[in-house]
Amino acid sequence: MQLDPARLLSFARTVGTPFWLYDATTLRQRITDIQQLTGEGIQARFAMKACPATKVLREMQAAGIWIDAVSGNEILRAENAGHAVGNNPPTILYTSDVFRDNALSVVLENGILPNIGSAGMISDLRAAGYRGPVSIRVNPGFGHGHVNSCDTGGPSSKHGVWFSDLQTVAKQVESAGMKVVMLHSHIGSGPRFEELHENLERLAGEFANLLPHFPDLEGVSLGGGIPHNYRDAGAQIPLPPLKALFARCRERLCAAAGRPIRVEIEPGRYFVASACVLVSRVAEVKTTRSNEKGAGAKFAMVDAGFVDLVRPAMYGSFHRIEVVAHDGGARSVEPIVVAGPLCESGDVFTRDDAELLVPRDLPVPEAGDLLVLHDAGAYGYAMSSNYNSIGKAPQLWMEADGSVELISRRETLEDLLKAEVSEPIEA
Repeated sequence: MQLDPARLLSFARTVGTPFWLYDATTLRQRITDIQQLTGEGIQARFAMKACPATKVLREMQAAGIWIDAVSGNEILRAENAGHAVGNNPPTILYTSDVFRDNALSVVLENGILPNIGSAGMISDLRAAGYRGPVSIRVNPGFGHGHVNSCDTGGPSSKHGVWFSDLQTVAKQVESAGMKVVMLHSHIGSGPRFEELHENLERLAGEFANLLPHFPDLEGVSLGGGIPHNYRDAGAQIPLPPLKALFARCRERLCAAAGRPIRVEIEPGRYFVASACVLVSRVAEVKTTRSNEKGAGAKFAMVDAGFVDLVRPAMYGSFHRIEVVAHDGGARSVEPIVVAGPLCESGDVFTRDDAELLVPRDLPVPEAGDLLVLHDAGAYGYAMSSNYNSIGKAPQLWMEADGSVELISRRETLEDLLKAEVSEPIEA
């Protein structure tokens, strides 16, 4: 995303800081990139947990991208944004290991295809009177997230039915009066792009071997998770080979089934990561001194924290950082630690997954400068919180012609308190 410093400073004066800024052009280009990988019988889904803004969901709907939802309210948000409910075709899929809150009732009332990740969900569906189609999420025993704590397949992953238990669970589905119409797995992108190719080929082979046991199967989701390069803005992920890979996987699956099979892919963060930045303001720069406990550091204190962007504090994720001088002046470059306002020592944006400070070579900012955290569209606003009773920051949307609109306002104390009640209940 290309940013105009003067406009950023103007937005900051208008809506205050911190704020989120989405670029519609970047998002649409990413959607186009994925559309070019699909073909006959291949369908892309967006895991809306990454970025559930209504504007984003409407862009997906307009482009024919289906939705993967993980809660009842996500289903309703997708419907509100224009996505069709019902399971023919299953444009909204509900994926979970546990039904929570309104999820089961929303699935039943809207005819959503449930993608079950635990056998207990079969009992829940049966008890609720459901006798329709289901998908089963399979843990194939392999897979890798972008960090170890995000593994989506393998022994350390909580997600899905372990592959050797699949036939037992499938029989439970049949006994409950339901039928399996899709098999699903999400193996993650892994630390190497080549690993995604290897895992997708392997997964397609595993599913091909299973297809004769599932006569009602209509689709197979290969999941995936096309990576995004957070460190190098100019890096190009080699997408074209994936088109041939997806086509080969589908051909193999159709041959194994003896009929057409829909193949689904989930590009994950690739859709939205680069389409949004978090803009904060520098309050001051201060320095600690070295002593027997360690070296000192120069801290740029900003008004954004892990209530806004939690990924660096949660698992040491890297986000490119840009300093926008409030006066247009030059700034000398030094190692800087960027830290937020929260009453938590871990409220630091420049750290690694071992919880160590990793100073970044940056222009030394002055109070009033803006500090921009790039590539914040995936799991940015979506994972923000009200910790320290701080309201969520506003979201801005920039169109291709440069026009900008506010798509969510800054939360107030009234917003934080409106769910609090004083109502007696009977035990």
